[in-house]
Amino acid sequence: MPLDHRRVRGPEESQPPALWAAAAGLPDEEEEEDASPRDPCALRPLFARAGLLSQAEGSAYVELGGGTKVLCAAWGPREAAEPGGAAPVTGVGGWLLCEFRRAPFAGRGARWRPGSAAEREAEREAASALREALEPAVRLIRYPRARLTVSALLLQDGGSALAAAISAASLALADAGVEMYDLAVGCALCRAPGPAGAWLLQPGEAEERRAVAHLTVALLPALNQVSAVLGGGQGSPPDAWAQALRLGLDGCHRLYPVLRQSLLRAARRRDAAAAA
Repeated sequence: MPLDHRRVRGPEESQPPALWAAAAGLPDEEEEEDASPRDPCALRPLFARAGLLSQAEGSAYVELGGGTKVLCAAWGPREAAEPGGAAPVTGVGGWLLCEFRRAPFAGRGARWRPGSAAEREAEREAASALREALEPAVRLIRYPRARLTVSALLLQDGGSALAAAISAASLALADAGVEMYDLAVGCALCRAPGPAGAWLLQPGEAEERRAVAHLTVALLPALNQVSAVLGGGQGSPPDAWAQALRLGLDGCHRLYPVLRQSLLRAARRRDAAAAA
Protein backbone atom coordinates (compact mmCIF):
# COMPACT_ATOMS: atom_id res chain seq x y z
CA MET A 1 0.00 0.00 0.00
CA PRO A 2 1.55 3.34 -0.99
CA LEU A 3 2.37 5.83 1.78
CA ASP A 4 0.37 9.02 2.15
CA HIS A 5 3.03 11.75 2.20
CA ARG A 6 0.45 14.45 2.79
CA ARG A 7 0.03 13.39 6.40
CA VAL A 8 2.42 13.36 9.33
CA ARG A 9 2.19 9.83 10.61
CA GLY A 10 2.23 9.50 14.36
CA PRO A 11 4.04 6.84 16.38
CA GLU A 12 2.76 3.32 16.15
CA GLU A 13 2.66 3.05 19.94
CA SER A 14 1.63 5.65 22.49
CA GLN A 15 1.64 5.98 26.27
CA PRO A 16 -1.17 7.32 28.47
CA PRO A 17 -0.55 10.77 30.01
CA ALA A 18 -0.71 9.23 33.50
CA LEU A 19 2.71 7.69 32.84
CA TRP A 20 4.34 11.11 33.11
CA ALA A 21 2.44 12.29 36.19
CA ALA A 22 5.46 11.56 38.40
CA ALA A 23 7.51 14.12 36.46
CA ALA A 24 5.55 16.90 38.16
CA GLY A 25 7.75 16.50 41.23
CA LEU A 26 11.00 17.25 39.42
CA PRO A 27 10.97 21.07 39.86
CA ASP A 28 10.43 20.68 43.59
CA GLU A 29 13.35 18.28 43.80
CA GLU A 30 15.54 20.77 41.93
CA GLU A 31 14.54 23.49 44.37
CA GLU A 32 15.42 21.25 47.30
CA GLU A 33 18.84 20.63 45.78
CA ASP A 34 19.32 24.38 45.25
CA ALA A 35 18.38 24.98 48.89
CA SER A 36 21.24 22.81 50.14
CA PRO A 37 24.07 24.72 51.86
CA ARG A 38 26.90 25.86 49.62
CA ASP A 39 30.02 27.95 49.84
CA PRO A 40 28.87 31.62 49.71
CA CYS A 41 32.12 32.60 47.96
CA ALA A 42 31.89 29.90 45.27
CA LEU A 43 31.59 31.10 41.67
CA ARG A 44 29.39 29.31 39.18
CA PRO A 45 31.25 27.96 36.13
CA LEU A 46 31.47 30.64 33.44
CA PHE A 47 31.74 30.13 29.68
CA ALA A 48 32.35 33.16 27.46
CA ARG A 49 32.97 33.48 23.74
CA ALA A 50 33.28 36.61 21.63
CA GLY A 51 32.79 37.08 17.90
CA LEU A 52 29.92 34.67 17.16
CA LEU A 53 27.54 36.76 15.03
CA SER A 54 28.56 37.76 11.53
CA GLN A 55 25.62 40.20 11.24
CA ALA A 56 26.94 42.39 14.09
CA GLU A 57 30.18 44.34 14.35
CA GLY A 58 30.80 42.78 17.75
CA SER A 59 29.13 39.97 19.65
CA ALA A 60 29.54 37.80 22.73
CA TYR A 61 27.87 34.87 24.44
CA VAL A 62 28.07 34.25 28.19
CA GLU A 63 26.74 31.20 29.98
CA LEU A 64 26.73 30.53 33.71
CA GLY A 65 26.53 27.10 35.28
CA GLY A 66 22.94 26.58 36.30
CA GLY A 67 21.37 27.69 33.05
CA THR A 68 21.86 31.46 32.56
CA LYS A 69 22.52 32.22 28.88
CA VAL A 70 22.94 35.70 27.40
CA LEU A 71 23.73 36.70 23.81
CA CYS A 72 24.84 40.27 23.07
CA ALA A 73 25.53 42.20 19.86
CA ALA A 74 27.12 45.63 19.39
CA TRP A 75 27.07 48.12 16.52
CA GLY A 76 28.75 51.45 15.95
CA PRO A 77 29.84 54.05 16.00
CA ARG A 78 27.10 55.48 13.83
CA GLU A 79 26.40 59.12 13.12
CA ALA A 80 23.57 60.30 15.32
CA ALA A 81 21.98 63.68 14.78
CA GLU A 82 19.55 62.94 17.60
CA PRO A 83 20.56 61.38 20.93
CA GLY A 84 17.57 59.04 20.84
CA GLY A 85 16.53 59.98 24.34
CA ALA A 86 19.87 59.03 25.91
CA ALA A 87 21.84 61.87 27.46
CA PRO A 88 25.55 62.00 26.64
CA VAL A 89 28.11 61.67 29.40
CA THR A 90 29.88 64.83 28.23
CA GLY A 91 28.91 67.71 26.01
CA VAL A 92 31.04 66.51 23.10
CA GLY A 93 30.92 62.75 23.64
CA GLY A 94 28.86 60.06 22.00
CA TRP A 95 25.82 58.15 23.18
CA LEU A 96 25.56 54.57 24.34
CA LEU A 97 22.17 53.02 23.65
CA CYS A 98 21.38 49.73 25.39
CA GLU A 99 18.56 47.29 24.74
CA PHE A 100 17.65 44.33 26.93
CA ARG A 101 15.19 41.73 25.76
CA ARG A 102 13.98 38.58 27.44
CA ALA A 103 13.07 35.56 25.33
CA PRO A 104 9.52 34.27 26.02
CA PHE A 105 10.98 30.88 26.97
CA ALA A 106 13.75 32.29 29.19
CA GLY A 107 12.23 31.52 32.59
CA ARG A 108 10.48 28.65 34.33
CA GLY A 109 6.87 28.65 35.45
CA ALA A 110 4.39 31.33 34.39
CA ARG A 111 5.52 33.45 31.47
CA TRP A 112 4.77 37.06 30.73
CA ARG A 113 2.58 37.74 27.78
CA PRO A 114 4.86 39.04 24.98
CA GLY A 115 4.58 42.81 24.77
CA SER A 116 2.81 43.18 28.11
CA ALA A 117 3.31 46.28 30.25
CA ALA A 118 5.11 44.32 32.97
CA GLU A 119 7.53 42.83 30.47
CA ARG A 120 8.27 46.18 28.82
CA GLU A 121 8.87 47.83 32.19
CA ALA A 122 11.23 45.06 33.35
CA GLU A 123 13.19 45.19 30.10
CA ARG A 124 13.38 49.00 30.28
CA GLU A 125 14.79 48.87 33.81
CA ALA A 126 17.33 46.20 32.83
CA ALA A 127 18.43 48.26 29.80
CA SER A 128 18.89 51.34 31.99
CA ALA A 129 20.96 49.35 34.50
CA LEU A 130 23.04 47.91 31.64
CA ARG A 131 23.81 51.37 30.28
CA GLU A 132 24.70 52.66 33.75
CA ALA A 133 27.23 49.84 34.19
CA LEU A 134 28.78 50.17 30.71
CA GLU A 135 29.11 53.93 30.27
CA PRO A 136 32.15 54.36 32.58
CA ALA A 137 33.99 51.62 30.62
CA VAL A 138 33.55 53.17 27.14
CA ARG A 139 35.60 56.12 25.92
CA LEU A 140 32.60 58.03 24.61
CA ILE A 141 34.70 61.17 24.30
CA ARG A 142 36.36 59.52 21.29
CA TYR A 143 33.06 59.33 19.41
CA PRO A 144 31.60 62.85 19.25
CA ARG A 145 28.00 62.97 18.04
CA ALA A 146 28.05 59.24 17.38
CA ARG A 147 25.88 56.42 18.60
CA LEU A 148 26.98 53.05 19.98
CA THR A 149 24.30 50.39 20.29
CA VAL A 150 24.28 47.25 22.43
CA SER A 151 21.52 44.65 22.35
CA ALA A 152 21.33 41.91 24.99
CA LEU A 153 19.05 38.89 24.64
CA LEU A 154 18.40 36.71 27.68
CA LEU A 155 17.96 33.20 26.30
CA GLN A 156 17.62 31.44 29.65
CA ASP A 157 17.30 32.86 33.14
CA GLY A 158 19.05 30.69 35.68
CA GLY A 159 19.89 33.55 38.04
CA SER A 160 22.39 36.45 37.96
CA ALA A 161 21.04 37.46 34.54
CA LEU A 162 21.90 41.17 34.75
CA ALA A 163 25.47 40.47 35.83
CA ALA A 164 25.91 38.04 32.93
CA ALA A 165 24.46 40.63 30.53
CA ILE A 166 26.92 43.28 31.74
CA SER A 167 29.89 40.99 31.09
CA ALA A 168 28.54 39.87 27.70
CA ALA A 169 27.76 43.41 26.55
CA SER A 170 31.23 44.59 27.56
CA LEU A 171 32.79 41.75 25.57
CA ALA A 172 30.61 42.60 22.55
CA LEU A 173 31.70 46.25 22.60
CA ALA A 174 35.37 45.28 22.83
CA ASP A 175 34.90 42.74 20.03
CA ALA A 176 33.44 45.53 17.87
CA GLY A 177 36.67 47.51 18.28
CA VAL A 178 35.15 50.20 20.48
CA GLU A 179 37.75 52.06 22.52
CA MET A 180 37.30 51.19 26.19
CA TYR A 181 39.10 51.89 29.42
CA ASP A 182 38.59 48.28 30.51
CA LEU A 183 36.10 45.44 30.38
CA ALA A 184 33.13 45.84 32.71
CA VAL A 185 32.69 42.64 34.71
CA GLY A 186 29.38 41.97 36.44
CA CYS A 187 28.82 39.88 39.54
CA ALA A 188 25.54 39.31 41.38
CA LEU A 189 24.81 38.52 45.02
CA CYS A 190 21.74 37.83 47.12
CA ARG A 191 21.06 37.47 50.83
CA ALA A 192 19.30 34.38 52.10
CA PRO A 193 16.29 34.91 54.40
CA GLY A 194 16.62 34.63 58.15
CA PRO A 195 18.54 36.56 60.82
CA ALA A 196 21.72 34.64 60.04
CA GLY A 197 21.25 34.66 56.26
CA ALA A 198 24.55 34.92 54.40
CA TRP A 199 25.29 36.69 51.14
CA LEU A 200 25.64 34.25 48.23
CA LEU A 201 27.84 34.95 45.24
CA GLN A 202 26.30 34.42 41.79
CA PRO A 203 22.95 33.08 43.03
CA GLY A 204 20.79 30.74 41.02
CA GLU A 205 17.20 31.38 40.03
CA ALA A 206 15.77 29.55 43.06
CA GLU A 207 18.12 31.39 45.44
CA GLU A 208 17.09 34.75 43.95
CA ARG A 209 13.39 33.99 44.45
CA ARG A 210 13.94 33.23 48.15
CA ALA A 211 16.33 36.15 48.75
CA VAL A 212 15.43 39.21 50.82
CA ALA A 213 18.13 41.45 49.28
CA HIS A 214 19.88 41.61 45.91
CA LEU A 215 23.06 43.30 44.73
CA THR A 216 24.76 43.52 41.33
CA VAL A 217 28.27 44.96 41.12
CA ALA A 218 30.06 46.06 37.93
CA LEU A 219 33.82 46.58 38.10
CA LEU A 220 36.64 47.68 35.82
CA PRO A 221 39.28 45.32 37.25
CA ALA A 222 42.38 46.78 35.56
CA LEU A 223 41.56 50.22 36.97
CA ASN A 224 40.02 48.83 40.18
CA GLN A 225 37.10 51.18 39.59
CA VAL A 226 33.46 50.39 40.37
CA SER A 227 31.22 51.35 37.45
CA ALA A 228 27.86 50.48 39.03
CA VAL A 229 26.27 49.17 42.21
CA LEU A 230 22.67 48.10 41.68
CA GLY A 231 20.29 46.41 44.05
CA GLY A 232 18.05 46.71 47.04
CA GLY A 233 16.31 44.82 49.79
CA GLN A 234 15.70 44.84 53.50
CA GLY A 235 16.82 43.26 56.73
CA SER A 236 20.56 43.85 56.27
CA PRO A 237 22.68 46.19 58.42
CA PRO A 238 25.18 48.55 56.73
CA ASP A 239 28.09 46.29 57.64
CA ALA A 240 26.42 43.41 55.79
CA TRP A 241 26.08 45.52 52.64
CA ALA A 242 29.74 46.48 52.87
CA GLN A 243 30.67 42.82 53.21
CA ALA A 244 28.53 41.97 50.18
CA LEU A 245 30.25 44.70 48.16
CA ARG A 246 33.69 43.34 49.02
CA LEU A 247 32.54 39.83 48.11
CA GLY A 248 31.18 41.04 44.76
CA LEU A 249 34.38 42.93 43.90
CA ASP A 250 36.42 39.83 44.65
CA GLY A 251 34.15 37.81 42.37
CA CYS A 252 34.63 40.33 39.54
CA HIS A 253 38.41 40.08 39.87
CA ARG A 254 38.18 36.28 39.65
CA LEU A 255 35.96 36.38 36.56
CA TYR A 256 38.09 38.93 34.71
CA PRO A 257 40.76 36.50 33.35
CA VAL A 258 38.08 34.29 31.77
CA LEU A 259 36.54 37.21 29.88
CA ARG A 260 39.91 38.57 28.83
CA GLN A 261 41.03 35.20 27.46
CA SER A 262 37.81 34.83 25.46
CA LEU A 263 38.44 38.23 23.87
CA LEU A 264 42.02 37.29 23.00
CA ARG A 265 40.88 34.03 21.42
CA ALA A 266 38.37 35.92 19.28
CA ALA A 267 41.10 38.29 18.10
CA ARG A 268 43.33 35.34 17.15
CA ARG A 269 40.48 33.71 15.21
CA ARG A 270 39.84 36.94 13.34
CA ASP A 271 43.52 37.35 12.46
CA ALA A 272 43.74 33.74 11.28
CA ALA A 273 40.67 34.16 9.09
CA ALA A 274 42.08 37.36 7.58
CA ALA A 275 45.42 35.68 6.84
CA ALA A 276 43.80 32.65 5.20
